[in-house]
Amino acid sequence: QVQLIESGGGLVQAGGSLRLSCAASGRTVRCYSMAWFRQAPGKEREFVAAITWTRSSSNYADSVKGRFTISRDNAKNTVYLQMDSLKPEDTAVYYCAFRSVQTRPYDYWGQGTQVTVSS
Repeated sequence: QVQLIESGGGLVQAGGSLRLSCAASGRTVRCYSMAWFRQAPGKEREFVAAITWTRSSSNYADSVKGRFTISRDNAKNTVYLQMDSLKPEDTAVYYCAFRSVQTRPYDYWGQGTQVTVSS
């Protein structure tokens, strides 16, 4: 089992910044990648960004490219999401996800952290 604890959400004005953290614990030895997803009220959960654990390759949703940066600290088993130039449409619950194997869906999910961007 893997446990994921997110932190760093909150209320920020449009144009501001937040940094989310996700600390993984438990059986984290086998990790292919970690990612952030988000879900806005009345909408489906959507992919935001992901990073592989060994090569640190990252990819982003088009809606956040150039504004968000995903990174990881292997020693701390933690992944971060730096969010800059925030927009009201970024308002959502942000979830951290852990994937053990490339060919499988994300195995474990965090509880989520609320990000609210006011206009």
